Amino acid sequence: MRIECGVRSDPGKIRASNEDSYIANPKSAIFLVADGMGGHAAGEIASQLAASAVEEVLSGGDSEFPPQELLQFAVQKANADVFETQRVRPECRGMGSTLTVLVFRGNQYHVAQVGDSRAYLLRSGILNQLTQDHSLVWPLYKSAIISKEDIARHPQKNLITRSIGTQPQVEADLQAGDALAGDVYVLCSDGLTDVLSDQEIQNLLTGNNRNPQELSAMLVDAANAGGGPDNITAIVIRLLP
Repeated sequence: MRIECGVRSDPGKIRASNEDSYIANPKSAIFLVADGMGGHAAGEIASQLAASAVEEVLSGGDSEFPPQELLQFAVQKANADVFETQRVRPECRGMGSTLTVLVFRGNQYHVAQVGDSRAYLLRSGILNQLTQDHSLVWPLYKSAIISKEDIARHPQKNLITRSIGTQPQVEADLQAGDALAGDVYVLCSDGLTDVLSDQEIQNLLTGNNRNPQELSAMLVDAANAGGGPDNITAIVIRLLP
């Protein structure tokens, strides 16, 4: 299968800087979004360190290890790099990052998740979230105490329970599935999903006969039109026969 993708990353309407980092590489089939935390400079450093560490591990082409093992190792490398940097650099103390990684190997997709950035799969016109948010609010949704739409309005929506670099060790949620021609995948930071519902994202993706670059721009533009309260990154990946 061929992979085509588009990406747009924007500071939003409120923030002066953009602490999101991303990788969107169809050639290596590596895609990720990292949303930095810890203040302007530190958050940007954390997300860039996490992204670079993952790319270094996954682009090494070490086929001896199954993709899931490589992903977990990549996440551990990212965590170690960010944790050590915030330990030795006082201006970076307390920094961290989310990390959502998607890779394609053979006819399968593989996802690693830490934090509340998200991965979605649009298949046969239906959008499903592949990841689970590591946040205080997510268990309330899973227990049916609040709706998914309520997550974005909850006062504790930004409190995450797992992140890259804030603790010596972290474990990523891993999953895999069949990758089919026609699939559309979206990786995004919470600057998108705090503004747009899953239904709104699905409508934008299915209601427009656009290429992935145009779709990623439309998603970010829609989030900015809704207020753009945070940095917004959206990667759209389409699998072609």
